[in-house]
Amino acid sequence: QVQLVESGGGLVQPGGSLRLSCTASETVFSFAAMGWYRQAPGQQRELVARITKDGTTNYADSVKGRFTISRDADKNTIWLQMNLLKPADTSVYFCNAMRRETGYWGQGTQVTVSS
Repeated sequence: QVQLVESGGGLVQPGGSLRLSCTASETVFSFAAMGWYRQAPGQQRELVARITKDGTTNYADSVKGRFTISRDADKNTIWLQMNLLKPADTSVYFCNAMRRETGYWGQGTQVTVSS
């Protein structure tokens, strides 16, 4: 069973930064893609950023230029560097890994942007 363990969430002031990490129980190259989603209360889960096996990245329009997704294959880990955070970024962030038609999820980490 694939396990994804997230860390790095917390409370930050507007304009601040946080870095989320997600460590997989298997090599990141065993997945077609890995990424980050977020879900605010009463809202649908939405894609934030994704990185494919070949290194292609894509981002939600709302985070382009502020968030960066990266990976370290040696550590089976992906990161999400979040800069210039806004209150609208407040959400639970989930790590996701896709293999064929199966998606795996982490437990989620809370990010709160507030003064």
